[in-house]
Amino acid sequence: MITSTSELEVRYSETDMMGVVYHGNYLPWLEMGRTQLLKEQGIPYTELEAQGLFLPVIDVSVKYRRPAKYDDRIAVITTIAEKPFVKIILTYEVKRGEELLATASTTHAFVNSDGQPVKAPKVFLDRFNSSF
Repeated sequence: MITSTSELEVRYSETDMMGVVYHGNYLPWLEMGRTQLLKEQGIPYTELEAQGLFLPVIDVSVKYRRPAKYDDRIAVITTIAEKPFVKIILTYEVKRGEELLATASTTHAFVNSDGQPVKAPKVFLDRFNSSF
């Protein structure tokens, strides 16, 4: 299992008139979490893209439990619990302190520059083999 924690402060522009974060604004937080996790593992998105490999989202699910509000300090805990092959599944917990605000998951396919599914590259698998 590989885990990473990203922190952010809720911006005013992410909220509605009640000061509550608009539900769609959680998705960029998930992106922030997964890009940080990959970067911490030595595999930044930019490096994958330079190799002609892309990770489009093919499924996303978010369960909202409590509202995040303007000026909250938020942690996005991102986890890869399964060894990737042709797809990679990430899970997320969005927290304010110890309070769980949302849970989520994203599934990404490995595709080449033509959009064709491919196996994860060797460097990617080697990096994650030691963690599973």
